[in-house]
This record gives sequence, structure tokens and C-alpha cells, in this order.
Amino acid sequence: MKALIGIKKGMTRVFKDDKIVPVTVIDTEGCVLSHVEPNGFELGIGIKKNSNKAMEGKYKAVGKVPVLREYFKGSLAEEVKPGDEIKSDTFVVGDKVSIVGVSKGKGFQGVVKRWGFKGGPRTHGQSDRLRAPGSIGAGTDPGRVLKGKKMGGRMGQDKITLKDREIVQIEDNLVLLLGPVPGSKGDLVAMFKE
Repeated sequence: MKALIGIKKGMTRVFKDDKIVPVTVIDTEGCVLSHVEPNGFELGIGIKKNSNKAMEGKYKAVGKVPVLREYFKGSLAEEVKPGDEIKSDTFVVGDKVSIVGVSKGKGFQGVVKRWGFKGGPRTHGQSDRLRAPGSIGAGTDPGRVLKGKKMGGRMGQDKITLKDREIVQIEDNLVLLLGPVPGSKGDLVAMFKE
């Protein structure tokens, strides 16, 4: 397995074969193999300023506690030991990779934005029920709201995996991926190829 983590820097465009290609820029500088287990491994970025003794013990082989970490199941394709830097040249241009990131949080949202409900009619004296969910179930039987009912609630900030995203360009520590990637600028993005 090939794997790499980085920080999302934003989106831009590049010109490829007289076409404009939208790309997301991922900065992979400082990505190290931070921990190895029998069933998987962990990659990390940065140095945590205040950490406890348990964390310092876990990352003793590395010599520092990483701020951002991502765990992968499996084993790395190349022979590296904890503390070794994983460079962006792990992948080559044209590789299809899977991307894992946390989507932008939208906070508490109603049913129209969260689930795409169309709301009530806009006429006939209706004043304040335009974006309301309407009826949420039957009366006496079952006498409760069934689980999984689409209602207002917390939206976004979910772990999202996108598969088969092409690497368009690699420059130094920057990896340019085709199209959008989940998360805000400054969020952690993990890339891997089985």
C-alpha cells in the first residue's frame, strides 16, 4: 500500500493539453511514518507542543508527537522505519488514489437544506411554514417518531472517502489532485493506493 497525508491549501487550475483542469493543492511537507502496528501504520505531520507521557511513549521512536495523524490498515509498500519522511514522490503523475477527508461543517440545518425538502405552499395565507418539515408520522399507531426520520439536525463534518482521484501534477511537496477534495483550507487530507 502507498499512503501519504497532507494539508489542503485550496483550489486552482492548471492547463493540460489545451484544457483547463480544476485541481486541489495538497501540501505534504513533513509527512513521517509515526507509528507501526501489526495490522497497520500511522502517518503524522507537525510537532505537538504540549503532550502527555502516554503520547510521548507511543512516539518515542520518532522523537516527536505529531499534531495531525491518520491511521491506515495494511502495510507500506516501501521499507521505511518510524521517523522516516514519506515524500510526495511516493506517487507518480496519473496515479488514481483514494482520498479521505472531513467535510465542511454546516452546523444545525433544517430539512430544506439538509435533505432537499421543498417546503410548504407559498400562497393561501401561509406565513411562517414555508420551510417546515410537515407531518412527521401517524397518530396513535405507532404513537412515536420512527428512527431514521429525516429531520433538522447537524449537517456536515462527516468523514468522506472519494475513490479514483487522479494526480495531475507533483511539484516538490505539493500534490495536485483532480477536482474538489472534502474539507476546508488547512484540513488534513489522506491519500492512499492499495
